[in-house]
Amino acid sequence: MPAPDYAPLDDALEMLAQHGPDLTNGNFNHAPMVVEALCMLGRPDAVFPWIEAYRPRLTPRAVAGEPVDWSRWRDHLGQRERFPAWARLFAAELAEAPWRTVLDRWAMRLAPGYSAAATHGAIRVGHAARGLAEAETRVRLRELGDALASWVASYSELPTAPTAAGGKLGPREALACVPLVPIERRPPGNIATALNKLGEFPEFAPAIDLVELGDNLDTDTAVLAELFARTYLANAIDIRTFIVFVHSVTAVHALGNFAPHVGDETARQLARYAWQAGCGLYAAFGAAPPRETIPAGDEDSETLVDQAVANGDEHIIKFTEACLARHKIAPSPVYLAAIRHALGMMRRR
Repeated sequence: MPAPDYAPLDDALEMLAQHGPDLTNGNFNHAPMVVEALCMLGRPDAVFPWIEAYRPRLTPRAVAGEPVDWSRWRDHLGQRERFPAWARLFAAELAEAPWRTVLDRWAMRLAPGYSAAATHGAIRVGHAARGLAEAETRVRLRELGDALASWVASYSELPTAPTAAGGKLGPREALACVPLVPIERRPPGNIATALNKLGEFPEFAPAIDLVELGDNLDTDTAVLAELFARTYLANAIDIRTFIVFVHSVTAVHALGNFAPHVGDETARQLARYAWQAGCGLYAAFGAAPPRETIPAGDEDSETLVDQAVANGDEHIIKFTEACLARHKIAPSPVYLAAIRHALGMMRRR
């Protein structure tokens, strides 16, 4: 696979900065995440053609209104219309303090809302942090501020409750204890709607404390990513569930992009809530345990990247990058199988 090439990233982010965090259909704008993923995949040539194809779905960036009072920041969580004001607040903070300091401060505050907007806010911040770590530029600093603003503006939490088995189980055993919402109680609509409905399913609330996460975050992230990739393979049976369970992997991958740039305490909080977010997706949409047997394939990673870029779907590109990155860190056939499955799923669209 080609080496990462970030040459077009600043120009691409500059082009995208005029657009807001939502698409014309009300879904989350994936463009800043995709262009960073394409750079990471070593496909800088694909960045601007992809933006041009995606452009009709983008919305104009709104003008900031009343400033956010940072001393009452909790009062402004989850207010999507306040995105421009939050972006202005983060721009000011990033002008005054190192970006890792700002990221650590706000990632700790926002960790309980890791699942917000189907985990898109946290995922976007992960891409922004990785781009900044490659090179600190004015445009990438602005993207981190915008990414944090998108997380805050879409903020929501999943329910929590103590459990007698807290911290006793490994991830696989813990996931097996997560209760699934009965099919007849699952609401129509998007991922965020289903996650919000978990507040009416009290059996889910203890899930956050079922798992035992150790002191080695890299190891925990590798275990969680592989587990949720296996969960993807078992449960992505149509376009809707494909999109759902893609996020259970990319959300954990975002944790891996965050962790090197925040303190240990913040990283542990993020891991706890990234686990909860994956459990929430499983509870709301899952039907089968993680796949044990992994189908074989003969495609190499470069071929899979070429196919993902040719496919062009934002979820395919981000999922391919996440799976290949996790495979490089902790090799497992599940990641290549998951990419092959995703490409086949989108061909059937």
